[in-house]
Amino acid sequence: MKCEEGRAINNTTQVKEEVKAVQREQLTDNQNQQESVLHITGRSPLAGFVPISGAKNSALAIMAGSLLSSDGCRIRNIPSLVDVKRMCDILAAVGVKVDRNGNDGAIEVDSRHIGQSSAPYELVSKLRASFFVIGPLLARLGIARIPLPGGCAIGARPVDLHVRGLQMLGADVRIEHGIVQAYSKQPGGRLKGAKIYLDYPSVGATETIMMAATLAEGETIIENSAQEPEVVDLANFCRAMGAKIRGAGTKTITIDGVPRMHFADYAIIPDRVEAATFMMAAAITRSTLTLAPVIPDHLIAVIAKLQEVGIGVIQESPNRIRIEGDRIHRGTDIETLPYPGFPTDMQAQFTALLTLAEGNSVVTETVFENRLQHVAELCRMGANIRLKGNNALITGVPNLSGAPVMASDLRASAALVIAGLAAEGVTQIKGLHHLDRGYDRIEEKLLNIGAKVSRSIVEPEST
Repeated sequence: MKCEEGRAINNTTQVKEEVKAVQREQLTDNQNQQESVLHITGRSPLAGFVPISGAKNSALAIMAGSLLSSDGCRIRNIPSLVDVKRMCDILAAVGVKVDRNGNDGAIEVDSRHIGQSSAPYELVSKLRASFFVIGPLLARLGIARIPLPGGCAIGARPVDLHVRGLQMLGADVRIEHGIVQAYSKQPGGRLKGAKIYLDYPSVGATETIMMAATLAEGETIIENSAQEPEVVDLANFCRAMGAKIRGAGTKTITIDGVPRMHFADYAIIPDRVEAATFMMAAAITRSTLTLAPVIPDHLIAVIAKLQEVGIGVIQESPNRIRIEGDRIHRGTDIETLPYPGFPTDMQAQFTALLTLAEGNSVVTETVFENRLQHVAELCRMGANIRLKGNNALITGVPNLSGAPVMASDLRASAALVIAGLAAEGVTQIKGLHHLDRGYDRIEEKLLNIGAKVSRSIVEPEST
């Protein structure tokens, strides 16, 4: 993804250095913590039902969007994840009261009195989605100070599109010492609607601009907007609070600003990436699994590719599907693209599946330049993959073998779990802090369908 950073950010070198510093600090923190290892004994048949949790990527954006409400809100179907806990901490840091009640996956957010316009570096540096709060804070308070975000080190995800959009809405935005500082130049601090074209259909930028525009004066039009289901979910949540948004899910989103937003009770959509990950688990182990709730329309690209390699996918009801795993009869070629194309968040998992396909496959990653780091670990397990630029050239092998491997990012960790389920022997996966960021109770769900998995703690070596 190439963006014209120079137009919106004056000191690109400084920004890149700040991002690298954040990533180095995260790496050090992770190494200093007690390390968990997931042990998977492969070749066990899976069977049964997998409940799909709420969408991680929707939950984080919607939690940030709760700042827009002058009356608070209730958000249901929130997954239990490390990233969700971090977003709760960020909301609390700006003065929002967050109450997670019971086991129904609901949180109560009291955002009536926001006490701070800035979020602390130590929290934001661990969660890229925390940057989403800049739009709602700017819209509510007319000012926001947010450190550059952290998250998985899967490639350059600059904030220039966010910055440019906020500037078009009448904000003065500067990046100094790793802090994005924004304030409205309009009288009274209210943003002003504008027509904004995105050079790339970035999900994060679309969501940031859309949230900021909900309370702006006048009409905002976002051209070349992201069409992902999570963008639609956020728009629906904002509408439930009184926002006027049209066109979410298309390339053009129109927002008519409103003076304030009210209480809403809203349930987020099922996680399409979690559903697709368990679809891969069924396929690679030649097992039959039923998944619900799902929205099949969100999985069209993944379903098409599974059927292309010979895996059965049956829609049993509007929100329930059955996967019938089998020998992977043929390889296929995949190119990641913005929605409705094949999702980059499923590239690693599908790569794991294709290692056991008959014949050759090519996987091309076009969204994030560093999102093929799992290939080396799959090769440790016996996969035959060659890297050529952003292409993974895969020749299917008869079997994978269990081995000690290290997860490099969230979706890479899921790919290694999938490979481990099909491998002969025991696979030991480290780097589980990535897995815990994005999959709700994954070990419990795997155990319930017959997988042989366990987690242990490895104490850090004394120096």
